[in-house]
Amino acid sequence: MSKIEKIVKEMRKSPQNVRFSDLAALCSHYFGKPKNNGTSHHVYKTPWLGDPRVNIQKGKGGKAKAYQVKQVLAAIAKMEDIQDD
Repeated sequence: MSKIEKIVKEMRKSPQNVRFSDLAALCSHYFGKPKNNGTSHHVYKTPWLGDPRVNIQKGKGGKAKAYQVKQVLAAIAKMEDIQDD
């Protein structure tokens, strides 16, 4: 199992306990570099308009925000569906 697969598995199991650095690495793997990395928000480009958006921000203690982890999981699922078609 690759590192990316391990991160996704952990995200699905416990979205409130994901390190921001792991979430950022996962987003970069699926969506490329963030458009505006200089601010507190990392916004990633997706091949669709609207939701699920990929906009992440570091929470307390270096953790990712749980609702953003869930949005990223939804975006990954949509990305995989697009690639399967």
